[in-house]
Amino acid sequence: MLAEERHGAILRELSRKGSVKVADLAAGLGVSAVTIRHDVRELAGRGLLLRVHGGAVSVPEAPQREREREGPAAGEQARERARPEPYVLGMLVPQTAYYFPAVIRGAQEAAHELGVRITLAVSRYDLGEDRRQVAQLRASGVDGLLLTPSDNPTLSPATEQWVNQLDMPVVLVERQAGWSIPKAEQVATDHAYGAYLATCHLAGLGHRQVALLACESRTTPWIRQGHELAQRSLGLREGPVRMFPRAAPGAPAAMDEHVDDLLGVFRDEGVRAALVHNDMDALSLVRQLRSRGVSIPEDLAIVTYDDEVAALADIPLTAVSPPKEEVGAAAVRMLVARLNDPDRPLHVQLLRPRLRIRASCGAPPG
Repeated sequence: MLAEERHGAILRELSRKGSVKVADLAAGLGVSAVTIRHDVRELAGRGLLLRVHGGAVSVPEAPQREREREGPAAGEQARERARPEPYVLGMLVPQTAYYFPAVIRGAQEAAHELGVRITLAVSRYDLGEDRRQVAQLRASGVDGLLLTPSDNPTLSPATEQWVNQLDMPVVLVERQAGWSIPKAEQVATDHAYGAYLATCHLAGLGHRQVALLACESRTTPWIRQGHELAQRSLGLREGPVRMFPRAAPGAPAAMDEHVDDLLGVFRDEGVRAALVHNDMDALSLVRQLRSRGVSIPEDLAIVTYDDEVAALADIPLTAVSPPKEEVGAAAVRMLVARLNDPDRPLHVQLLRPRLRIRASCGAPPG
């Protein structure tokens, strides 16, 4: 059905009933709710109806003589009322203390440029809270979702099923879902490339074996993938991999309890380079190693991942720096483009991180 045909059907239904619901129109016309929302917004912008939560109502018509008495000012007010309301984007993140503040900042800047608003919710890495917060955002009338679920949909069937059931425009932010979420768009950092970049950099400094030390997170599967790919493509000796459970809030860093074991790895296996995820653990590990007589970078060259606080270490840490603000901005632009054109092809965008050279790897700053 063409857009003009849908518009006519919506206005006829509205004339007959005085109010309509998006869900009923979508079912009756055999199109998606996203398409009907776009139609309603366009008709509202032309002053032909008024948008309300979940649907639309008729525009009350003032008598012609009354409009004439009110003069040009009334016409300007009517045009002002007829302007489309700005999109409201719901944004869900798992936390606001680490990594995501920059993503949020980038999203806010892009939203300001495009004249849209963002409503923020936080789930604290809990799928149940993901669901509750998104339900509240939808009830508030948001037009689409910038969604960072607590878990990667590819690793969590429950998350995958839930996201696939959302019947509104969704952009996954810093979550790579592959083809398992066919209706959602995606913007994420290419973390596998970041780990590949770091491993190649250390190899370029003459290291033929690069260890990977990481606390388990939603990012580590991609970091492991990039580390493994770099080793194979460069013909490096396979470096030891140590994965640690994430420490509880307020507890010592997860790697602190394993420093003696790691010292054995470095000394017994002759490993002199490591990629460490993430910054907080890398800072703690460097302090512990130096207290045991390990010199950084002379005895052990280190590249950390995230670049949140890497530059603030006693020995500033070379770091893989994800383009967090750019990810947030790109997600907003992608969602607004979807709302403006529901029929555009689905987009998936991976942004590559940069490597910030500092003292911990032994290379001169560049």
